[in-house]
Amino acid sequence: MEEKTYKLMNATGAAGISIGVVTIILGIAAGVILIIGGAKLLAGKSKILF
Repeated sequence: MEEKTYKLMNATGAAGISIGVVTIILGIAAGVILIIGGAKLLAGKSKILF
């Protein structure tokens, strides 16, 4: 019985770590994309005529 609980806790911990790593990677990627997009908008600001 205790071995089954240990295996369940091990699997749950591994899943939590993997989800955390994926979340960090996606957050960094989204941040980089937003910074690049904002820089392009600021660079093209002078070309806008109203």
